Amino acid sequence: MTALAAERNTPQLDEGIYGQPVKASVKIYKGGLVVASAGYAAPGTAATGLIALGRAEETVDNSSGGNGDKNIRIRPGVFRFGNSASADAIAQADAGADCYIVDDQTVAKTNGSGTRSRAGKIHSVDSLGVWVLIGLGN
Repeated sequence: MTALAAERNTPQLDEGIYGQPVKASVKIYKGGLVVASAGYAAPGTAATGLIALGRAEETVDNSSGGNGDKNIRIRPGVFRFGNSASADAIAQADAGADCYIVDDQTVAKTNGSGTRSRAGKIHSVDSLGVWVLIGLGN
């Protein structure tokens, strides 16, 4: 394809909710942190090679299905997740830094010695948890 020589109406995905095919043999709960695992949506877990996508907007049970048999609606944005504990607890002083996936509702300050994938950027911390900017490109 050649470079533009005139204006172009470039199609755009909605910046809000979008759909993603679900990985085989998983159940994703509404409100949970969703990741891409080999290209398919899955619940967040402590593992490497995952890409944080956003928050699940619905519960989807694909526990008896194959890759892509079901789709899930995901929203990128800033969401509050549970804070890890002890040395992995996130503080307000960590705002702007990366945080890492512990499970589909918890984030941590470190990558667990290389055992966790990045969740996103820490926005802020309050008494109920950590606000995290999650989505492709974040």
